Amino acid sequence: MLTSKQHQLLLFIHGRLKDTGVSPSFDEMKEALDLASKSGIHRLITALEERGFLRRLPHRARALEVVRLPESATTNQPPGGRQPFRPSVVGDASSAPVAAPISKPVAANLDIPILGRIAAGVPIEAIQTEVGRIRVSEDLDPALHYALEVKGDSMIDAGILEGDIVILKRTDNASNGEIVVALIEDEEATLKRLRRRGNSIALEAANPAYETRIFGPDQVQVQGVLRGLVRRYH
Repeated sequence: MLTSKQHQLLLFIHGRLKDTGVSPSFDEMKEALDLASKSGIHRLITALEERGFLRRLPHRARALEVVRLPESATTNQPPGGRQPFRPSVVGDASSAPVAAPISKPVAANLDIPILGRIAAGVPIEAIQTEVGRIRVSEDLDPALHYALEVKGDSMIDAGILEGDIVILKRTDNASNGEIVVALIEDEEATLKRLRRRGNSIALEAANPAYETRIFGPDQVQVQGVLRGLVRRYH
């Protein structure tokens, strides 16, 4: 059974997409439910996901799939019986997958997409559209990896410079101390070292000019783990 807030949020997301074709922002969801902060929305979404009503679309900013609606929301059916519920995709209209699906690789296809820039400094949004492709070694599965160009200097002490191309494995899990692509509050993406500190997540720079940022566990999503680096000399 859903709580009243979970039920309200699920119907709001589904209704907005059905009516306008454009997803509500986290601020709009917060206002619609009269919550004080977006962290409450994150908790509600997590609860709906755990109960099988929502599914997060990996590698895509602010995108959810409505898997099913509660029975109370599907009782009004057309004559002739219940129609199957069709999942609806909720996502920012301007966003695109950070890591678009790639067909199963063959021996002659060992390149992966470069999907824009990732911040290694002041956080910026990943461009999230393919801007090129880069060849990888045979020990990396192209179907499981993608690349981003580094923007900024916050990871220079880890040997990552502005303009480098980082190779990332698609995953939403990371071990403590790994360098990851982190999506913060579903709004900004950055390249940092991940540290778990009790119930908090720290995103550490590798440059003393930048401070470590601390977040709650529901504020950060891992979207990839660093597996390699390519440096081009001009």
